Amino acid sequence: MITRYALFEGQVHEGQEAAFRAAVTAEILPLWKQFPGALSVRVSYAVKREDGAPEFPMILAVSYPDVAAVDAALSSPVRTKARAATESVLARFFTGRIHHHVMDAEDYELAAAISPLENR
Repeated sequence: MITRYALFEGQVHEGQEAAFRAAVTAEILPLWKQFPGALSVRVSYAVKREDGAPEFPMILAVSYPDVAAVDAALSSPVRTKARAATESVLARFFTGRIHHHVMDAEDYELAAAISPLENR
């Protein structure tokens, strides 16, 4: 199995945490759940940060059965819509970036033959 994590690295605008979570639930998650082959879509929010630690106020995890399912999801038109919705929410509520990370299945075949894990 392969899990791709979108690490929301930065911070939610002060006082906007509830609105950010509502936007994630209403605008982002329904689209990510439409990715072909996705076994599960999970989101978790940070509740406490240690001083000096990197800030990941939200982690979105999508699990797939195999490499072919990941490739199908990444080439799907759903990805374009999900990415646009995500960028819209970030523009309204967030300062930072999304860092993608892949786990398992030989780290997605060594991150698709050593391509950088940029904002896919």
